[in-house]
Amino acid sequence: MEQRLGTDTAERSRSWGDERLSLLSAVGAALTDREVMRHALDQAVSELGGIAGLVHWSCGPAGSRQLRLVLSSGLPLPVLRAWEEIRQDVAPLAPARAVRDGRFVWIPAAATEALAGPREDGRPSSGILPAATTVASVPLIGPGGPVGALSVLTGPWEPTGEQTAFLQAVGHWAERRLARSAAGPDEGDEPPWWQQRPGGPVLRQSLEAAKAGSWEWGVRTGEMRWDRAGLTLLGIPDSYERRIESWIDLIHPEDVPRVMAATEKSLRERSDYEAEYRVRRPDGTTGWVQSRAHLELDEHGEPVRMVGKVWDTTESRMARESVGQALRYMSDAFFAVNREWRITFLNVEAERLIGPAGQVLGRPLWEGPAGDVPELEERCRRAAAGGRPAGFDIRWPTDGRWYHIRLVSVPDGLTAYLTDVTDRRTRAARRAEAERAGAEQAARISELSNALADAVTTRDVVDVVAAHILPPFGASGLLMLSLEGGRLNVVGSVGYPLAFLRRIDGVPAFEGYRLLNEVLGARRPYFIPSAEEYERLFPDLAGNPAIAHKNAWAVLPLTASGNAIGTCSISFDEPRRFSADERTLLTALSGMVAQALARARLYDTEHARAQALQRGLLPRALPTPAAVTSTVRYLPASSGTDIGGDWYDVIPLSAERVALVIGDVMGHGLAEAATMGRLRTAVHTLANLELPPDEVLAHLNEVVSDLGDDSYATCLYALYDPVSGVCSLARAGHPPPLVVRPDGGVECLDSVPDPPLGATEPPFTTVDLRLPDGSLLVLYTDGLVESATRDIDTGIAECAQVLTSERGRLLTSPPPRPHPDRPEQDGPEQDGPDRADHERLDRLCDLLVGAMLPAQQLTADDTALLIARLHGLAPGNIAGWPLPEGPVAAGLARAHVREQLKAWGLQELVDTTELLAGELVANVVRHARGPTRLRLIRSRSLLCEVSDASPTTPRIRRAAETDEGGRGLQLVSALSQRWGTRYTAEGKCIWTEQPIPRTGTPS
Repeated sequence: MEQRLGTDTAERSRSWGDERLSLLSAVGAALTDREVMRHALDQAVSELGGIAGLVHWSCGPAGSRQLRLVLSSGLPLPVLRAWEEIRQDVAPLAPARAVRDGRFVWIPAAATEALAGPREDGRPSSGILPAATTVASVPLIGPGGPVGALSVLTGPWEPTGEQTAFLQAVGHWAERRLARSAAGPDEGDEPPWWQQRPGGPVLRQSLEAAKAGSWEWGVRTGEMRWDRAGLTLLGIPDSYERRIESWIDLIHPEDVPRVMAATEKSLRERSDYEAEYRVRRPDGTTGWVQSRAHLELDEHGEPVRMVGKVWDTTESRMARESVGQALRYMSDAFFAVNREWRITFLNVEAERLIGPAGQVLGRPLWEGPAGDVPELEERCRRAAAGGRPAGFDIRWPTDGRWYHIRLVSVPDGLTAYLTDVTDRRTRAARRAEAERAGAEQAARISELSNALADAVTTRDVVDVVAAHILPPFGASGLLMLSLEGGRLNVVGSVGYPLAFLRRIDGVPAFEGYRLLNEVLGARRPYFIPSAEEYERLFPDLAGNPAIAHKNAWAVLPLTASGNAIGTCSISFDEPRRFSADERTLLTALSGMVAQALARARLYDTEHARAQALQRGLLPRALPTPAAVTSTVRYLPASSGTDIGGDWYDVIPLSAERVALVIGDVMGHGLAEAATMGRLRTAVHTLANLELPPDEVLAHLNEVVSDLGDDSYATCLYALYDPVSGVCSLARAGHPPPLVVRPDGGVECLDSVPDPPLGATEPPFTTVDLRLPDGSLLVLYTDGLVESATRDIDTGIAECAQVLTSERGRLLTSPPPRPHPDRPEQDGPEQDGPDRADHERLDRLCDLLVGAMLPAQQLTADDTALLIARLHGLAPGNIAGWPLPEGPVAAGLARAHVREQLKAWGLQELVDTTELLAGELVANVVRHARGPTRLRLIRSRSLLCEVSDASPTTPRIRRAAETDEGGRGLQLVSALSQRWGTRYTAEGKCIWTEQPIPRTGTPS
């Protein structure tokens, strides 16, 4: 398959080449030789996929072995310089070899580097082809042999056989085409081009069109020959005498010395010859010509011949002279240097910068002021080497002004144009400074606007102004006054002494303090540059600058929604003149500050109202039952004005039992706060009914469900009995409590909670914990342990770590308690330990809150934390007896009471307690049933309980005067501090409570 593919490619290549040859055959016969060669060259480059094409011809006088470039395509001028003239016997290039050998040649083009040679400044020539470039050349053959070459520059690949054949076919076609052109009727008696010596019609057509000719001078014989183009250019007849003297006679007398000097130099140094001079033609006309030639040496290195070319420069010379005159007096500076960097021309303006022409012409450029311009020499050399114009700004050392210099590389050196751009740069700098100032101002306003948008409270606004306005202006003081009730009150300040703030706080807004009165009344700012100006404007306030330690002020009115709400003063330690831009900017900023302050004042007002409502809904103070020592912390959310629904309670119950409650209504706002208040009230009511925790939650669930489908709340209800040491808990969707044992161990009640209130149906689960005396119960809402960056399990674990830390263990350890057989009292004996324990628990609350909710951290939810230390009752403070059925039970109950109270040293309570116990037992005997039991509890008060198996609750009724009974409960209510009934698992219990007198302590 690969072989077939290669065959197909070759066939297509031959077919495409044939089509190209057919295209060449269609070229009209009226084209000139040069146009014919152009067509041939284009087709050859296209077929070989080349990058450029060249045509060289033997252009010198008879016998010359010089090939000259007469046509090119695709190469820039710097590269062509290396290909302009090729010596067949010297240059190892493809065109020379093709002419010399008379055959196709393909060799690398790298040899042109040696031909081009280095530049005079030591840098490599810019006319070097890429290293991988190759050249394919075929000779152009006449009857007398090769007279030229057609070449194509390609990449590193060798032309295929088909491409080589096509290139040779193009060469043959060009030979045939030029042969027919040479035989045309317009040529007269001119012989065909292949019969001419090198330098025939092809070159002649191009040279005559360009007004250029060739010549050859025999140095030893003095014979000088010109070709037809040269004779025409100089106006010499065909019958001229072929001597060097004939040429010298044509040179203008004023130019003869210079031309002969150039000739002698070429002969002496064996170098190329070049000169521009005027010629006087035989017909009387005068013109400028340029001549360039090289020497041919014999085997001993002696000059034999000089072969050169000459062309007409009259028009270019006149143009140069016209341009030079214009350059001489133009407003921009202009100078030119040659390849040795010597100054060859400078105009009047350049003389002002570089020096008088008589002193600097011919001297190196770098010896003058240009040598002091940083990087100028390096950039000039770079522009000359690159061959491309370059421009940049420089500061000239002689006058200190800025100039834009444009460097243009020319064949014989470099030219420079200098335009004064000082004013333009000044305007640009001012414009850039204005733009920079505008950008800074916009950025400053944007930063302040963003910061003020985030400011919530009045304190936040003051901090933002101090951070974003004082530093950019270099100010040292800020004073913000708010208009309230006709007076200006200080809402924030920076950099002012307290004495001045006391003097200014509360001044009348529209009288008595003229500076602020005028700013507020006229709603226009005051900019005071110095203390002297301050005292001149306001002599009645002359002492203020000294007290405030300030020397300049910008006093700005604060106006929001068309109403004046206060003033803002920016002050400085040193006198200061305020520019128009600063005044405008400060005035604009004051408007933004006023809007932010108005919002902050509204927030502060609403937040204060919300906090007041929150405080009104929560307990003002916790009760202090004997069974627990408790403390609490409530922290509202630090972001937003809406109040939360967290609540807590400590509810004393009968028999020294205590209910500990904590809950959280989901959401924030007045509706949630109202729900929280209703639930608090319901909990109190249900707790006073002595219901167990699961029933309390069941009733609360009904309350929440009645509020609607979108109302939910979490709650934890704990009931602690100090007699048994059992704590019964039920929780609905609430975080679990932490229990701290007396030994410092922390336990998390990790039982699965029931769903939140309003999202479930009873029953609720109750968990009973037997806790030793001195244990801590830590109850909290989710705001303490949960946030956007911390899940609830992590928060609970961190709480436990705080409690078990060294500081936490110190604060959770139980205090020393009184002797187990001594009762709890309210006297001074007990105030000390209770107060110390309460203070310790307060510090523990602060430790937890500080660790879990740092002060600098904004919180989105409110937090409640309740810590209670549990105090169990010693067995010696409890006494109980079973009672028989029947009337005898009352007497036996009185006897038990009398004996136990005497043992406890409470003789003053014997009579009252006997009467209460007798009435309670009599009521059981008459109205109840089942086993009866009497129990006395000594704590901060004396409790007397009588229990039975009947669920019937006794009620006080009004007895008539004729009734024999019905007055027992009235007597109980009158003799006891409080009394009540609670249900038990076996029936009910009726209890009374009497205060224990402080006088008299048990023995």
